[in-house]
Amino acid sequence: MRLLTYQMPDELLAIASGGEFDEFDLNEFFRANGNGVLAHFEHKDEVQKWLNIIRGSGPAQTIESLKTGTRPPWPYSDVRLLPYLNHAFWFLPNVAACEAMKNLLEEPQNTFWHEYGVIVAAGAGAGIGLDALPPVRKAIGNGEDTKTITLSCGKLTTGVTVKQWASILMLRNLKSPETYFQAAFRVQSPWSIPNPEGDDPNAELIKKPICFIFDFAPTRALRQLSEYGIGLSPSEPNPEKAVADLVSFLPVLAYDGANMTQIDAGGILDIAMAGTSATLLARKWESAMLVNVDNDTLRRVLDNPEALAAVERIEGWRALGDNVIETIINKSETVKDLKKKAKDGELSKAEKKELTEEEREYKNKRKQIQEKLIKFATRIPAFMYLTDFRENTLVDVITKIEPELFLTVTGLTVEDFNLLVRLRVFNTERMNEAVFAFRRYEDASLRYTGIESHEGLTHIGGYDTVVEIAQPQRDTS
Repeated sequence: MRLLTYQMPDELLAIASGGEFDEFDLNEFFRANGNGVLAHFEHKDEVQKWLNIIRGSGPAQTIESLKTGTRPPWPYSDVRLLPYLNHAFWFLPNVAACEAMKNLLEEPQNTFWHEYGVIVAAGAGAGIGLDALPPVRKAIGNGEDTKTITLSCGKLTTGVTVKQWASILMLRNLKSPETYFQAAFRVQSPWSIPNPEGDDPNAELIKKPICFIFDFAPTRALRQLSEYGIGLSPSEPNPEKAVADLVSFLPVLAYDGANMTQIDAGGILDIAMAGTSATLLARKWESAMLVNVDNDTLRRVLDNPEALAAVERIEGWRALGDNVIETIINKSETVKDLKKKAKDGELSKAEKKELTEEEREYKNKRKQIQEKLIKFATRIPAFMYLTDFRENTLVDVITKIEPELFLTVTGLTVEDFNLLVRLRVFNTERMNEAVFAFRRYEDASLRYTGIESHEGLTHIGGYDTVVEIAQPQRDTS
């Protein structure tokens, strides 16, 4: 079994975040009203976006894939995962959500999902207890030539074996780790075919070598995992060791919006406590999403002599060769023209070879520029340690407190850097996200040890944005 967690895009987090840890609230996100064919989601547009995202077709996912050069392993888009989603169990908050999901999956725009038979194993219509099982078995058949999605809010999560289920999507909040894993273990039952060729009674074809839990509220999921692991080893004084014992059998991978990373026991405890881990924090400052190297951005740099001089002062830039930006733009335009010609079937053999070589060269150079800019960006977090004033943005620290140190550490003046930021070479939205994650992680770590580092703090600074901290409501009764 593997647990894969996914950080949802900000546009979805914004409508359903809350609670003690300000985390993604699955019950709110999938809140629904109505019955039967009239059931509908309160946040229908956002749920539709989520359906698009998990099959890898959201516009934001396309942009991220182009920037990072990799496609994130979304459940219904990654070819390595798809075989294990032919028969999946979706665990939703309530009956209305199950019925609303079935209605949405069957709408005309969702042709991808029409390949799957959708069974609502929820509500009075599904029967009591095990009475909900026969329709599921009938829809699945032998499991070889069918695809199904079973929607439930509690039925069939205990005492039931459906060997074809290989994945469960956790789409509801669960407070009890035992309930969480009791449901998850429904997909762990073995599925094999004895003597598949009919000529060897000792032969066995394993149809399900692995199974998956997919969760879209990472902090909550990993808190459940840590509590469950600790509960399994009550005599173990070291919680990290207890969790490590569990994840040796249940590896955990977390997608943070740019990278999918395997998380160890220490990282799981960090995320459960602070919403992120040291490893994921570091990866945020090594992400291709921090920088923009598309042609439009490169043209803005090329057309600005001061900006061009600034990037040439970045460490290692000159090793890329003379006129590297102009070369990338020109070669990408050449490739575009050749591809258009190829589409019309007019390319000669020599031109086809030229197309391959030109495309390889400009992509390689663009990647090298991206790497140099990311290497520069990884030096910026050091400036978070230069002030104890959480209200200060990182820009304030750089420009007002230690501008000379910034030049020493990065090789650029503050003016150089600000110019590149204005030209959108650096993605300040992602930088804000990384700074807020760091400060949240640091404060939570200190709080865990009994230190309240900034008591009474009302605002917190990101990279270039200050946000207000929600204050707990006082009891006036």
